[in-house]
Amino acid sequence: MEETKKVSLYDNAVKQFDRAARIMELDRNLREVLIKPKRELTVNFPVRMDDGSIKVFTGYRVQHNVSRGPAKGGIRYHPNVTLDEVKALAFWMTWKSAVVDIPYGGAKGGVTVNPFKLSDSELERLSRRFFSEIQIIIGEEKDIPAPDVNTDGQIMAWWMDTYSMNIGHTTLGIVTGKPLEIGGSEGRTEATGRGVNICIEEAVKYLRDKGKLNKKDEAITVAIQGFGNVGSYLALTLTEETKYRLVAISDYSGGFYKESGFTAEEIRSLMDRTKGRKALLLDVNEEGYKEITNEELLKLDVDVLAPCALENAVNEDNAEEIRAKLIVEGANGPLTPEADEILLSKNVFIVPDFLANAGGVTVSYFEWVQGLQWNFWELEDIRKALHKKMKNAFCDVAQTMGKYEVDMRTAAYVRAIERVANATKLRGIYP
Repeated sequence: MEETKKVSLYDNAVKQFDRAARIMELDRNLREVLIKPKRELTVNFPVRMDDGSIKVFTGYRVQHNVSRGPAKGGIRYHPNVTLDEVKALAFWMTWKSAVVDIPYGGAKGGVTVNPFKLSDSELERLSRRFFSEIQIIIGEEKDIPAPDVNTDGQIMAWWMDTYSMNIGHTTLGIVTGKPLEIGGSEGRTEATGRGVNICIEEAVKYLRDKGKLNKKDEAITVAIQGFGNVGSYLALTLTEETKYRLVAISDYSGGFYKESGFTAEEIRSLMDRTKGRKALLLDVNEEGYKEITNEELLKLDVDVLAPCALENAVNEDNAEEIRAKLIVEGANGPLTPEADEILLSKNVFIVPDFLANAGGVTVSYFEWVQGLQWNFWELEDIRKALHKKMKNAFCDVAQTMGKYEVDMRTAAYVRAIERVANATKLRGIYP
């Protein structure tokens, strides 16, 4: 049997970049500067396990671009973490910060580990040792990590404490996504999901204005793949604050369909019952629920599909069967370039990941500013500021889309590249 060639996530990211670079006629020399990561750090570090044995783990921190400000991006713990993946995610973070006009560059990190096979004490030792290893390139004015897949507020607390102990004083701005008690921000946990919801609402308004969607809010159906932080808070804000009908949700273990739509109370209950667990808990004997697979969810006849799980969920093998008219990407890279082409040929409107899920980095920026100033904002102020940033970014990209007559992903790249390229030209090359 012929071996299947592994798709490079970083190569996919560069393909998307190049499409926009050609359209905007980006200078070739600038292209070479902008596609390459500034710095790639790989660390192999020992951790003492509970049984006294020593295991060596591999971790990464990639800083893609810092022309517009300090590097920013999460760190994930997952058995499939690779340097290629981290490079791609750092690359996207540069454009994500730029498209919402936040003064950050892009970075990302990860450790190749299954954290669910570690005890709490092993997880803490791994986290503290890894953060000490990458401390040579991070700092509150150089590179500010954050939570990502399988990392959370507790791990952020360990990282902040580790860095603070190493330099001799408490440093709130070194990471974001911290618990409120130690310098976290109101609204940070919900921010990415809330930002995706704002993009759904703005996309619906845009399609209505263009005469491409004629349904009332109550008739608009939504399916969400993924029930982690992004998917669950998207589901909650969608059911609490809009009239759209959420008909399907899922996580890695499978999903559920409910034609009449999930209520906010049901979503809150699911979030409570899945806390600390990694599978959706729902009594399927209750009337109105139907078990479905993740693949079935992707192919449902809905108006809006929000893929909020891992990358490459929609690809050339299943894109033809996608029936949603609007796709808003909550995950990083859930559509491959081949899927993009297929869906665009079917006139599917796609809000790209680095715009749609930029709510997290936006509120992370708010948290960083609060930490630097030791001055903290109210929740409603956070939500208003987030809504303004996301709405302005969506409208900005929509205008760019009209100017160049391109799809929204390409337009988002063009706008983000313009900002980073201009900063690079203004700063020049030293020496």
